[in-house]
Amino acid sequence: MLIVAERINASRKAIRAALERLDTAAIVNEVRIQAQAGAHYIDLNGGTFPGRETELLCWLVDTAQAETDLPLCIDSPDPDALAAALPRVRGERPMINSINLEPERFARVLPLAREHNAKLIALAQGEGVPAASAAEKVDLASLLVERLLAAGMVLDDIYVDPLVFPVGTDSASGLATVSAMREIMARFPGVHTICGLTNVSHGLPARKLVNRTFLAGAIANGMDAAIIDPTDTQLMATLYAAEAVFGRDEYCVNFIEAFQAGKLV
Repeated sequence: MLIVAERINASRKAIRAALERLDTAAIVNEVRIQAQAGAHYIDLNGGTFPGRETELLCWLVDTAQAETDLPLCIDSPDPDALAAALPRVRGERPMINSINLEPERFARVLPLAREHNAKLIALAQGEGVPAASAAEKVDLASLLVERLLAAGMVLDDIYVDPLVFPVGTDSASGLATVSAMREIMARFPGVHTICGLTNVSHGLPARKLVNRTFLAGAIANGMDAAIIDPTDTQLMATLYAAEAVFGRDEYCVNFIEAFQAGKLV
């Protein structure tokens, strides 16, 4: 399971405060604890600051790279911010979060991915309302993957996010999302599926329980990447256990190593 660590996001109060102060120590600490917890990519999001997102995203890239050699996931709805931040990335290939079927975004983000040899998170979303049913998610995702392939992307660099909605307001969304993941991966062998899974529990009590349950179901249906908080030890324990149970961890080697390292407490 590829883990994209989500904690450095300006929507979090602590990160917003750190960005307002350009608090290097706070960001470095977030990078460090996520890397130690098992992250494979560090997601960087400097949004929610009108007029300053480009500046702050570039600062985040420089600050994160001073602490870690892990690859970065550059996360912004603003193609201009992506275009400014990506050239600052060194080392391993970056990931871009994200592209979708909106014509302007597709036209601006795809060239950036090709120029910087980046992996892409591809949202099952067009110009209208994001798809709700499994069939709609699969249709939009398929169209997006086909367009990316036609433009020269390869399946191994595409991470499809079918977009789960809060089950508190859309009871069918969890099942629709994991069903779509299974079908997308069957249609395009070699493509990846990913999810910002904490959205599933928005507005509910005991959110972490809902998140863990959804994670297990998504893994059972083939999801092979997740945008999560790797410092959530119970969530990570569920990940290790689900991969072992559903045949994604041969002879349970990773599960046993996690247990021996004290990660399953």
